[in-house]
Amino acid sequence: MDHVDFITQQWGQERPDLDVTAMGVIGRVARLYLAYQREMHKTFAEFGLNAAKFDVLATLRRSGAPYTLSPGDLLKATMVASGTMTNRIDRLEADGLVKREVNPEDSRSFLVGLTEEGFALIDRAVAAHVETQTRLLSGMSAQDVETFKALLSKAQLSADS
Repeated sequence: MDHVDFITQQWGQERPDLDVTAMGVIGRVARLYLAYQREMHKTFAEFGLNAAKFDVLATLRRSGAPYTLSPGDLLKATMVASGTMTNRIDRLEADGLVKREVNPEDSRSFLVGLTEEGFALIDRAVAAHVETQTRLLSGMSAQDVETFKALLSKAQLSADS
């Protein structure tokens, strides 16, 4: 019995008229998210990063050569507010991990790209990140992972509709 079982059992005793099945699922997802985040934040910290910096660097890296995007494209890929993205870019630029360049297609705007140092750092960090994520799922069989992915996808689609 885990903590969520304990909570749902209490509700079952106090409010047997309520079906708390969804509470059990969502409670576990929330606790799982926090557990995963805790471990991933440790990995980011090994590289002097936080989740926000990792997100921007990883977005640029996975975009492919030349590892450059407009701030608007970064916003779409990361789903954060404009001011938040500006702050992230400023900090990463101060750290020497990204650079701003004038957009050759529109001189009124700029592009954000990885520096050599930023590219090298995110390549090491993403490899460690994938190792951390793999470790977090290591207690599940390959079939369990595939089933879990499918169920999570269904749950996400249901929540988004």
